[in-house]
Amino acid sequence: MAAQMKICVCEEAEAGALHPKFIRDEEERPKVAYDQFSDDIPVISFAGIEESGEKRAEAWRRIVAASEDWGIFQLVDHAVDFTLLQRMSSLARDFFALPSQEKLRFDMSGGKKGGFIVSSHLQGEVVQDWREIVTYFSYPVAARDYSRWPDKPEGWRAATEEYSRQVMELGCKLLEILSEAMDLEKDALSKACVNMDQKIVVNFYPKCPQPDLTLGLKRHTDPGLITLLLQDQVGGLQATRDDGNTWITIRPIQGAFVVNLGDYAHYVSNGRFKNADHRAVVNSKCSRLSIATFQNPAPDAKVYPLKMGEGEESIMKESITFSEMYKRKMSNDLELARLKNLASQNNPLLN
Repeated sequence: MAAQMKICVCEEAEAGALHPKFIRDEEERPKVAYDQFSDDIPVISFAGIEESGEKRAEAWRRIVAASEDWGIFQLVDHAVDFTLLQRMSSLARDFFALPSQEKLRFDMSGGKKGGFIVSSHLQGEVVQDWREIVTYFSYPVAARDYSRWPDKPEGWRAATEEYSRQVMELGCKLLEILSEAMDLEKDALSKACVNMDQKIVVNFYPKCPQPDLTLGLKRHTDPGLITLLLQDQVGGLQATRDDGNTWITIRPIQGAFVVNLGDYAHYVSNGRFKNADHRAVVNSKCSRLSIATFQNPAPDAKVYPLKMGEGEESIMKESITFSEMYKRKMSNDLELARLKNLASQNNPLLN
């Protein structure tokens, strides 16, 4: 399946027309270009965050405000080594430039945990995303399966180990700020995660012959706690906060992390923090690369508000595990896609 999909993507790019499996319904197609940048998303400096004084207070205030407003912000001066960021991106591009048979040695379709796949983790989707991905399951360290980590290009494994460590440290510092904003102990969110998972997803979006008909990654919210995204300078990450009525393209900033809050953050804060609603668009001029690091709770972590004010009601009907929340989310996505496809097939005006 993955081999066939990869051939189809390449053939579509060369043929100048999309296969129908990539074509989105009219209402899903992008109306804002990949390089039509907006500055609405806050850019926040992390310099001085571990010191006392005005710099820390200002960064703290802006991070909390952005988490409540958009659920997205860009973080600069974060202390993750810039040379390491460049190396990770360079090695990732080298991987995606490999022949198909090399990448497919790490094919993760069929339920394998980690490796390479085309389009999506979610098997059974009717419309495919225009992308290829590599996934590293990086934390807990003891659970790493290095047999699923690509061994080419040389040095990518070592770079990923160091990158995952530094990003984990940064993510935990951000969680301390969000915990304090909820008037909890600063390690409250980390403890709620039980034994925090970390997953790195490297996204490659090839240039596309008809980018106005498809998406690199469909509209979604991340299921977990917090995502730190490193993107190149091409552009294509878009966000909405009015249920998809309007979209903005986030301006790339070299060396910055785009920080997205996910569903878990939304639920444990009892709706205070937004779960960022976003997608990725593609273009016909050049490929795009991004590296998303997901900081997620352990599968058995409880999903329920950590604190509620007097008289405040929970936005959740029951406490469930993160594993169950994730399964429900994925099942719901597939069912909605199935119903939409069925409606399209039964309506001659849409065919």
